[in-house]
Amino acid sequence: MSRERLYLFDTTLRDGAQTNGVDFTLHDKRLIASMLDELGIDYIEGGYPGANPTDTAFFAEKPKLEHASFTAFGMTRRPGRSASNDPGLAALLEARADAICFVAKSSAYQVRVALETTNEENLASIRDSVKAAKAAGREVMLDCEHFFDGYKEDPKFALACAKAAYESGARWVVLCDTNGGAMPHEVATIVAEVVKHIPGDHVGIHAHNDTEQAVANSLAAVRAGARQIQGTLNGLGERCGNANLCSLIPTLRLKREFSDAFEIGVSPEKMATLMKVSRTLDDMLNRAPNRHAPYVGESAFVTKAGIHASAMLKDPQSYEHISPQSVGNHRKVLVSDQAGRSNVIAELERAGIAYDKNDPKLVRLVEELKDREAAGYAYESADASFDLLARRTLGRVPEYFRVEQFDVNVEQR
Repeated sequence: MSRERLYLFDTTLRDGAQTNGVDFTLHDKRLIASMLDELGIDYIEGGYPGANPTDTAFFAEKPKLEHASFTAFGMTRRPGRSASNDPGLAALLEARADAICFVAKSSAYQVRVALETTNEENLASIRDSVKAAKAAGREVMLDCEHFFDGYKEDPKFALACAKAAYESGARWVVLCDTNGGAMPHEVATIVAEVVKHIPGDHVGIHAHNDTEQAVANSLAAVRAGARQIQGTLNGLGERCGNANLCSLIPTLRLKREFSDAFEIGVSPEKMATLMKVSRTLDDMLNRAPNRHAPYVGESAFVTKAGIHASAMLKDPQSYEHISPQSVGNHRKVLVSDQAGRSNVIAELERAGIAYDKNDPKLVRLVEELKDREAAGYAYESADASFDLLARRTLGRVPEYFRVEQFDVNVEQR
């Protein structure tokens, strides 16, 4: 059975740059763009030409990408200006990019309050901007800002904005949950209505994470018919972040609901580098990685409870929903006061310490470990300390020297 193509759009370098404490240099942007291209991302949004010197310099020379379409971001023409007399639109058209992603209001409230213009002028701005970029030979997208809130307020106008872009030649019409407050069932219902008017293979989703549901909302949109997902590495983005591509990519490739129906540009071989990609970005930003991040977090495949460790030794699938190696991660069994005999055996094997399963000293080692943890010691991340404790308890410490005689002289003057 043939699978539909699902496209991944990365906005780490634009929306992710709006994260508190994140500031990309031009060198950073070039390295990250290359890393995303190698991973297999379809669209890389490089930034906002003309908004700042870094982004302007980035778009002055197109990076060499093998796979991805290099995308510039910017606003549609301003109300009251023509497409030929708008500096922002001119900067986008002059940028060395394969595609242009416009952003436009799709909420009547936002048009009235933020833009202080009319619905008709907003629709004209969308049409004029898309046609100008199309005439310049660019692939065109429109981010319908505040779409879900706007649709709930005035569905006719929100849909009119999306249709204006599509009918003017936009390749993608992207529905944005800009405030991040939409629920998955709302996203599914609204996207299902939109694809009755715009083909699903021209509809995208851009979800923010303010209710911790950006990934869930993105998947809900796909189920309802959307065929492009916008997101960022490690979920970077303003406020609470964007849909996390490091969670979406493995879910799309490894969960059968999606893997049986869709093909993405990230191959299994490239997905095995996902943890490295995630860590590389954190290192560049001097950020501590999220240990508990799904798939790529250091703790994503860590087992601590004794009963879990026992089952894991028999069959890793008993407590792992995927193979850690498929995303470049690895499993680890911890030793602590929650540990049992299985945890200790797993750590002995990791350390290469010989043992006999019937040796009563193993029981003594577990008891000693728990007694020490109760006294304040912690062995979860202290591999060398555990090695020493295990070797001493099991009698595996070599006798490097034996004291046969010593003299003590004390002199007082």
